[in-house]
Amino acid sequence: MLGRLGFCVIVWLILLVFQNALLVAGDDDFVRVSGSHFVLHGRSFYSNGFNAYWLLDRASDPTQRHLVTEAFKQATEPGMSIVRTWATCGGGGQPLQLSPGKYDEDMFRGLDFVISEAKGFGVHLILSFLVNDPSYAERRVYVQWAKDRGEQLSSDDDFYRSEVVRGFYRDHVRTVISRVNTITNVTYRDDPTIFAWELMNEPRCPTDLSGKTIQDWISIMAKYVKSLDSNHLLEVGLEGFYGPSTPEKFKINPGFLVGTDYITNHQVEDINFITIHAYPDQWTPGADEEGQMNFLQNWLRSHIDDASWILRKPIMVTEFGRSSKLGHYETGQRDRMFNSVYNVVYGCARGGGPCAGALFWQLLVEGMDNYRDGYEVIMSEQPSTANIITLNSRQISGLDHGLLGSVRRLGLKN
Repeated sequence: MLGRLGFCVIVWLILLVFQNALLVAGDDDFVRVSGSHFVLHGRSFYSNGFNAYWLLDRASDPTQRHLVTEAFKQATEPGMSIVRTWATCGGGGQPLQLSPGKYDEDMFRGLDFVISEAKGFGVHLILSFLVNDPSYAERRVYVQWAKDRGEQLSSDDDFYRSEVVRGFYRDHVRTVISRVNTITNVTYRDDPTIFAWELMNEPRCPTDLSGKTIQDWISIMAKYVKSLDSNHLLEVGLEGFYGPSTPEKFKINPGFLVGTDYITNHQVEDINFITIHAYPDQWTPGADEEGQMNFLQNWLRSHIDDASWILRKPIMVTEFGRSSKLGHYETGQRDRMFNSVYNVVYGCARGGGPCAGALFWQLLVEGMDNYRDGYEVIMSEQPSTANIITLNSRQISGLDHGLLGSVRRLGLKN
């Protein structure tokens, strides 16, 4: 028999090899992926955070930049270190790109400020290259640019198919990635403040529910992004709807398809981690609170299980929220929804699973009434929600899955 001492030595050696593998995967300031976990400076990385789509818009106006600073301050105080925002239109609809290859320099300088300010607060950014939202209509804008050049296109979904439009998108990606920050003098591709690039916020293709159109587009564009930038992580921006590859999972969906496929889209080699969104109030409007919470639990657990056993990549809930403008709302509903998401994510992460954090939609600071959409969280106005965010964010960011943490969980002493 080995005895306890021999067992401890063997376990220690195994953990040492594991730790060395993590160090190789994360021995610089960039967040990396090791198996189904994020790694930073040789240790597993976990963090909650929030969405603030308006950062670029407010930062482009020097008189409004204090709002960006306050948002990052409010991120760090509760222990959040990931903020997701746009590298395209500003929150007020002012575009970064005015026409193919032509950019608004004031807007770009605003993005420079966002990245610089995030760095000062120790915050990581997820930056989305494009927003698929009716209020922005960016796919339609790209398609129109192609039509202006003589392309015969008939649908916004031609965004994914047209070679001319694909060229516009590639040019935008290259312009953003190769941008030299006018404040820090660091090229975006070399700045570890950026946690990840996102191909598109919530891509959908209702004219091809087979998923093939978006699958082809993801594969092509992911490879292109990685050819320009091997430093940063890359994700698609998916909501998480199951597609034709897993018809048995259609019952998990809220009753409709959008032309994406949670499994195959995330199996693309150049996609580093998984994203899902969660809006039971929008997706199951006919259900009462109990029904919506049941949907939420099934939605989260199904996707986490698939991340663990099929996709084997880290997963983040990159949008979730409860609107004050839908149904019979009271603050307790939002608090219960937030607690539910946080508890599932934390339980998964604590157990060594692939969950890395959750980002609520959306944080506003005081004095931003024009940006209220019903989902806004203003910490000073909603103390109960703020307390839930703080407690859960500090809890997950304090997880220790490094070498010493593993030894302690095994009951061994260093």
